[in-house]
Amino acid sequence: MTSSCAGGRRARARRYLMCRPTYFDVRYAINPWMDPHRPVDTARACAQWEALRALYRDLGHTVELIEPLPGLPDMVYAANGGLVVGGRALGVLFRHPERRGEQAPYLRRLARLAPGGVYRPAFCNEGEGDFLPVGEMILAGTGFRSEPAAHAEAARVLGRPVHSLTLVDPRFYHLDTALCVLDDDLVAYLPAAFDDAARRRLATLFPDAIRVSEADAAVFGLNAVSDGRHVVLSAAAEGFAADLRTRGFEPIGVEFDELRRGGGGIKCATLEIRA
Repeated sequence: MTSSCAGGRRARARRYLMCRPTYFDVRYAINPWMDPHRPVDTARACAQWEALRALYRDLGHTVELIEPLPGLPDMVYAANGGLVVGGRALGVLFRHPERRGEQAPYLRRLARLAPGGVYRPAFCNEGEGDFLPVGEMILAGTGFRSEPAAHAEAARVLGRPVHSLTLVDPRFYHLDTALCVLDDDLVAYLPAAFDDAARRRLATLFPDAIRVSEADAAVFGLNAVSDGRHVVLSAAAEGFAADLRTRGFEPIGVEFDELRRGGGGIKCATLEIRA
């Protein structure tokens, strides 16, 4: 399904994998956003997640589910569970031991969703947290989680050119917290989250990119999901939303702040299954 709008932007029906935050909690701190001393409202997290799933369905997208498992409080961040391109899936190898229990469940689920098969990685990568396809290429983050050797591995396994980008601000520890793919030839990003080489590469690859403010990035505004027309993003990222309207997109702001307590946002909760 495709649809157009007055600004010429086209939405394409997507297929997403999500995990209900039934067991969501902040029991440890593996990123600057996590504070185990602050109680988590799991019911509120579930309500925000359900609203996001309903929105995707209303927009015409398909939502697949993976069963949440006790003892894996970060399993809701499905984007970290793998990368699926051209029907082939690359599994994950988490840097922090607290999350390694998620690897096998996501690998099994992706084996049923990816007709081209699933590859078990040899090097540390954290799925769509650090791998973001843009058209025929893949942008790949490193610096905090995924290791550079995983970028070459992804290029070989998935048959796509991979462009490495080094992150330098620990608040933006995954690529999907510092950069958002809006369409096959357009991205938005926070320049200060990257080193000089990465900024030069992004400027060359995407000269028309939207540069987002630190204030909008700090409310996980870039941890957003675009179908080519609609951009689902943090309701607090008002400046980014205004920029999107100027470019012909339809931003849809949603509340997702409870799940942000774990260091993840809307994109973190959404793994795209690309045929």
